[in-house]
Amino acid sequence: MKKMLIFVFLLLITPIRINALGDAAILMEEDTKRVLVSKNIHKKKLIASTTKIMTAVLAVESGKLNDIVIVNDKVLESYGSNIYLKQGEKMKLIDMVYGLMMQSGNDAALMIADYLGGEEEFVNKMNEKAYQIGMKNTIFTNPHGLDEKNENYSTAYDMALLMRYALSNKTFKKITGCKSHKVTTNDKTYSWSNKNKLLYTYKYTTGGKTGFTKKARRTLVTSASKDNMDLIAVTLNDGNDFNNHKKLYEYGFNNYKMVKVFDKDSIANKKYYAEDDYFYPLTKNEEKLINIKYKINKRSCYAYIYLNSKLIHKEPLYKK
Repeated sequence: MKKMLIFVFLLLITPIRINALGDAAILMEEDTKRVLVSKNIHKKKLIASTTKIMTAVLAVESGKLNDIVIVNDKVLESYGSNIYLKQGEKMKLIDMVYGLMMQSGNDAALMIADYLGGEEEFVNKMNEKAYQIGMKNTIFTNPHGLDEKNENYSTAYDMALLMRYALSNKTFKKITGCKSHKVTTNDKTYSWSNKNKLLYTYKYTTGGKTGFTKKARRTLVTSASKDNMDLIAVTLNDGNDFNNHKKLYEYGFNNYKMVKVFDKDSIANKKYYAEDDYFYPLTKNEEKLINIKYKINKRSCYAYIYLNSKLIHKEPLYKK
C-alpha cells in the first residue's frame, strides 16, 4: 500500500518529459518569477518572431498609439509573414500593433520601428529596455526576428521575463489575448485572427506570440491563468510547441497552488505592521516547509520567508 501511494504521488508531481521540450523551455509563475519547469533556460537561442513582443512593448509605451502612420517605402524591405501594407496607406499605430502580434506582420514591425525613431534607434531602445527588464542574455538587431541578415538572440528565461513585463501593461494584455480584430484604412479592410492556436484550444490561455524561421525553427511564448495563478511558458526550437505548452500549464496548475505564505495580520510583534500579504506557488508537500524569521533593528525591519532553507521573499515591516 505504501509503495502504491508513493507511485501515485510521483505521478502527480513528475513534470512532462524534459527531453520533449525542444532545445530550451521554461514554465514561470508570473508574480513571483518562480521557475516551475526548466530546460536550458539560460542557453542563447534564435527567437524568431517572438521578438515582436518587445516591438509591441515599445509601441504601447510610446504614447503614440492613436497616431496615424503613413506607410512609406520602408515597407518594401519586408518579406515573409506580412499583413500586406501598401505605400501611402494610413493606419493607426495601435492597429499596426494588432497586426504585428496577431498576424506576425514583419511589415508592421518595420513601419512601427520606422515611425518611432527609425530602425537603428528603435533597436537601440529594444536593447535598452531588455537591460532594464533584466534580460541579461539577449541581443536584438532588428524589430521582427528575421535572421537571414542579422540575428536576435535570447533565452527561455529572458523571454519569460519579457512576457512578464509586457503583461503588466493592460493595453498589451488586451492585444495579445485578442482572437479577432478588424481594421479599415484608406486602402482596404483587414480582418485578422490570432495565430496563437492556444487561444482557441486551451481555455486558460491569456496571450502569447508565435515564431518561426528556418534557422530558429518553432519558437513560442504564451501565458495562461487559472485559480489566481498566472503562468508563462516559453519553448525554443520545439516542433510540438502548442501541445507542450498545454502540458506545461497542466503540470503547473495541477501541482502548484498560490499559497498565502505571509499574512500581514499575523505578525507576532504587534508594534510592527506590513502592508501586504505574500503569495507563492507551492506544491502540497512544500506548504509545510515554509518558515518565517523576523529581523527587527534600527537599520532594517523585515519578515524573511523561507521555503525550507531557501529565502523566497522578504517583506518590509513598519513601526506603528
